[in-house]
Order: sequence, then structure tokens, then C-alpha cells
Amino acid sequence: MTHFPQPHPSRRAARVQLGDSVLAAIRLEDGRRTKAKLQTISATGGLLHLAQSLGQGDFVEVAFQTQSGPVHGMAEVLSPMRKVTDGVLQPFRFVALEDDDHRRLRTSLDHVTDGVLGIKSSVLSSTRSI
Repeated sequence: MTHFPQPHPSRRAARVQLGDSVLAAIRLEDGRRTKAKLQTISATGGLLHLAQSLGQGDFVEVAFQTQSGPVHGMAEVLSPMRKVTDGVLQPFRFVALEDDDHRRLRTSLDHVTDGVLGIKSSVLSSTRSI
């Protein structure tokens, strides 16, 4: 079954700041692929550090690895926030996650709030915290 994340009308989802340590694979509507660094993640979306901005309103597939396993979901690209020296920061919101992906994401986010890192780093070993 597919989960369709909905933002709470009066409360933002808790965000976890990741820095530049978590890689995300992005597949565009036309089948092209690109890589990004996941800067921030929440149950409803996140912020990507990309070499080039994506089109606002585009639908993409986003995949990244957590300690609970891989998370793969459909997302809508939002308006770029700002340019940085080596790219752009661009938010996205999840529009659909399979139940297992949603469970893994929630478990990872819950681990962070408990003081244990739930997102795997591509740079650091899985036994070390970011």
C-alpha cells in the first residue's frame, strides 16, 4: 500500500539537518538520473544540494540509504531556495512513499530524536554518528 505524506495544517514536521554526508539518487521524469546531497529530511520532504536546479513542480524519484534500509519515494520539486558556491539548495516534498519506505524513514527520524543517528553517511562508516 502507498503512503501519501500530508503536512499537518498547523505544525511543521520535525526536520533533521544532515550536512553534506548523505547521498541521494534522483530520477527525473524523462528517465535521466542525477545525484544530490541530502541536507535536511523530514517525514514530509527535504532539502537537496544539487549541482543544477531542477524544474519547480517537476516530479522525481528520490532514493537514499538509512540505517533502517533504503528509502525510495516520489517527490515534487519546489522552488530553489538559494544558490551556493557549488550548486543550489532545492526543497522537495514527498507525494508518495510505499509503506515499507515510510516505516524506514519514520524509524530513522525517530532514532535521531532519540540521540542515535538513523541516516547512513556515504562518507563515514555506519557505526559512527554524523
